[in-house]
Amino acid sequence: MADGAFELGRAQRDKEARERAYSIPLSQIHVADPELWITDTHWPYFERLRKEDPVHWCEVDEEMGGYWSVTKFNDIMEVDTNHQVFSSDAFKGGITLRNFDEDFVLPMFIAMDPPKHDVQRKTVSPIVSPASLMQLEPIIRERAAGLLDSLPVGETFNWVDKISIELTTQMLATLFDFPWEDRRKLTRWSDVATAIPGNGIIETEEQRREELFECVDYFTRLWNERVNSEPKHDLISMLAHGESTRNMDRMEYLGNLILLIVGGNDTTRNSLSGGLLFLNQNPKEYDKLRADPSLIPSMVSEIIRYQTPLAYMRRTALEDYVLNGKTIRKGEKVAMWYVSGNRDDEVIDRPNEFIIDRERPRHHMSFGFGIHRCVGNRLAEMQLRVVWEEILKRYPVIDVVGEPRRVYSSFVKGYEELPVRIPARVG
Repeated sequence: MADGAFELGRAQRDKEARERAYSIPLSQIHVADPELWITDTHWPYFERLRKEDPVHWCEVDEEMGGYWSVTKFNDIMEVDTNHQVFSSDAFKGGITLRNFDEDFVLPMFIAMDPPKHDVQRKTVSPIVSPASLMQLEPIIRERAAGLLDSLPVGETFNWVDKISIELTTQMLATLFDFPWEDRRKLTRWSDVATAIPGNGIIETEEQRREELFECVDYFTRLWNERVNSEPKHDLISMLAHGESTRNMDRMEYLGNLILLIVGGNDTTRNSLSGGLLFLNQNPKEYDKLRADPSLIPSMVSEIIRYQTPLAYMRRTALEDYVLNGKTIRKGEKVAMWYVSGNRDDEVIDRPNEFIIDRERPRHHMSFGFGIHRCVGNRLAEMQLRVVWEEILKRYPVIDVVGEPRRVYSSFVKGYEELPVRIPARVG
């Protein structure tokens, strides 16, 4: 980073967070509190839970209710690969800890159990097949090149908006074959879907509903156009013509749209921002990258691990189950904290260090495990690889010149602002 004052401020903040994390009673640790995430002070709480109470019950938030936090890599994998006991069904609570109204349930294939999950996932998976990715790569490269060429040299700007959001939104618009001039609607709907009311994006749950209904109305018009045309290689056509999806009701269509929008947006968007931040925080790794650009694929996996763009996924126990000595009761919420599993030093060597040439860089849990493993993981990796290849062709260094502003959420681990400045172009 360009200014040591940021590092000093961060060190003091981390020291105070650590003191508090180890001084309060275990029963008071509430890692889903968004305040810990907007301040980036959740780390010592997870460290303590991994050491002292890796399957931890919390019941301090009236609105959220009680929930289990699973914080160790292997325990998380045990839950994630056991969909017979741990359900992601939207009608049983879905994949987030927040309680939604019973009359606004959004079914989506990530929030379904087999067999319906399997056939719906299979409907859209051709969009990320190896053949499809080969077709998409030159498109991503051309767009990344154009955006990077347009960046101002010597001026401060928000990397999140100019690069991270714009690139991922362009990709989403391509996957949906969405009207290009309206593509920023996709960004807005993604933010609205995951936002906590009263924190700048939406004020109320009613506003969320209204905007998401606008989303499904817009997409219904596109559906009606595609369903009456020959099938094409875009997500709406795939859903409209898919045997298991063509008869979806409005809420299920909206649910799957939100899944595809958020899944296609947040992972790549926040890893694009996080990667630049981590290189600035670890200048020796930035030097290593410049000296050997062939490390980009390995670095991309390390960025995704270190960032963990979706901090957790929730499940609901369908029966009593003993996990690491604790009895989880039928009907209770279970949060699999991927962000904590990715820092488990019993499974990952030096997990708190950002190391772009790790021996096993893809050994992480940011994409989940089992039947719900992220369907677009190869697309996310490819996008990040291409963008970093194009960055290094143009800019030997991009300086982060201020503290990032983080998203107010314990689910989406992301950034709203990352102020940067480019000193010079290559050559």
